[in-house]
Amino acid sequence: MLPSLRRRLAPLLVVPLVAFAALFALPALAKPAPLRVLYLDQSVGWKHAPVARPDGGGLAPSETAMKAIGQESGAFTAEVTQDAREITPERLATIDVLVFYTTGALPLSPQAWAAVQQRVAAGKLGFVGVHSATDTGWPYDGPGQTYTGFINGKFAGHPWTQGTPIRVETLDPDLALVGMWPVNFDYAEEIYQHSDFDPAKVRVLQTMDFAGTALKRPYAVPIAWARRIGQGRLFFTNLGHTLSTWDDPRFRKQIVEAVKWTGRRTDGGASPDTLRQFLWQVKALLAYEPAPGRDDQAILGRLLKMDPTWQAATARRIADLRTVYPAKPDSDRASFDAAYKAVLADVLARGGAK
Repeated sequence: MLPSLRRRLAPLLVVPLVAFAALFALPALAKPAPLRVLYLDQSVGWKHAPVARPDGGGLAPSETAMKAIGQESGAFTAEVTQDAREITPERLATIDVLVFYTTGALPLSPQAWAAVQQRVAAGKLGFVGVHSATDTGWPYDGPGQTYTGFINGKFAGHPWTQGTPIRVETLDPDLALVGMWPVNFDYAEEIYQHSDFDPAKVRVLQTMDFAGTALKRPYAVPIAWARRIGQGRLFFTNLGHTLSTWDDPRFRKQIVEAVKWTGRRTDGGASPDTLRQFLWQVKALLAYEPAPGRDDQAILGRLLKMDPTWQAATARRIADLRTVYPAKPDSDRASFDAAYKAVLADVLARGGAK
């Protein structure tokens, strides 16, 4: 090639070379930055071991775990605090996901709580609740919902105390939020039951399976649920009471997926599952006092074809058994026995039990 021609072509060759290099640089440029998490583990009441900071200073075990989980996964970075007063409208604008492992009446201002709800509804903030996040609440009459209405449950006792063997069923194993767990698995944890739980607001992703749990109750007890609030997302898990749970790779993976899902980095449905929750209320009722020779599967199959209005009312009747269940073994059982036998008789009659 003549020198003069080479000089004329040189600028034309530079453009495609630059474009070619930029093309290969695109994946690196497109990789999203880690989500920004603020982890609040303040206790205004009972303090769980995972949130207890050492007397000599330093972070609580769950705080150390949150930071490590984020770093190891690359999915998020975590800041930690044990003072809800640090949650301000200005601070909220700098984070993507808010995680609560809390108890009691937090010193969260009405302005801050209104801002939390507004940002969640706008899809600008995700919310994750861990274990005792449902044992939390404070007076609030501002715009939006109370904290209990927002998270959709209030602590109403934990019959399954620390280390109690339980059986859990994962209802949506194809969802990343719970896909790290087997469909059925045995575990040992402290499990809360809840009041103020509205099945029309959430999708239950994991539940207690009383067919494989020795300490039974005649009503369903959800383990994890997901909820959409406007454009935003909320996830809650009952797990997290014990230090061993925080060391479980499956639980740590669930924290990652919860942050990613509520932070809108992954997809996954959260449509309410009222029919399935009706099914699990009836399964708990039938498992409470198993009857030899009774075909519970056939009963469930018939009940699933019943009128939805009756199904909803029956699910409510079964759930309400929690409110009359004896608080202690030697407590008066009259109210519970009457309510339990009445709803059981109705279920068995409509289910065609013989």
